Amino acid sequence: MTQSLRSLRAGPLVLAAMILLAALSRLLPHPPNFSPIEAVALFGGAFFAHRAWAVVVPLLAMLISDLALGLVNGGIYLDYFTNAHFIAIYASIVACTVLGFALRGRASGARVLGASLAGSVLFFLATNFATWLAAMPEKGDACASGLSACYIAGLPFFQWTVLGTLFYAAILFGSFALLRQRIPQLRAQTA
Repeated sequence: MTQSLRSLRAGPLVLAAMILLAALSRLLPHPPNFSPIEAVALFGGAFFAHRAWAVVVPLLAMLISDLALGLVNGGIYLDYFTNAHFIAIYASIVACTVLGFALRGRASGARVLGASLAGSVLFFLATNFATWLAAMPEKGDACASGLSACYIAGLPFFQWTVLGTLFYAAILFGSFALLRQRIPQLRAQTA
């Protein structure tokens, strides 16, 4: 075993595995927008010591899950990679990771709740703005009539975004808190 492998600490691997598992849960049946997108970004931002890893790991995990969804759903999902939503979603992941930086060393239930709600609102605003931009050339789309119409049309999905973010944030932050109690090496900020 090389020196670099021996010096690799368990903390970053545990965080990355938790994030990847949460991202891959998108392959399971779920309501529209009930996903771990914002939660994995907040979690990564809160616990990876190196900010670069905090951004890169959630982005890679989501990309892996997007590719898996593309393989499972074929052409229906592959169009996703060529539209404005892809950019908006990945920009939201980065922005939510930055929100997660505010949770470093103080990830209480109330703070995680606040960051989860803020991340959900940010995701809603960004992705519906992208929908509106994409609909501009199409006259028949409801979103082509205006940005406010696009946000109103997105409201039914917003509830699932909030519920999904809260669910996955509770699972990720709660599980990691339990792991930190049992495994002393995870108590310090990890990566």
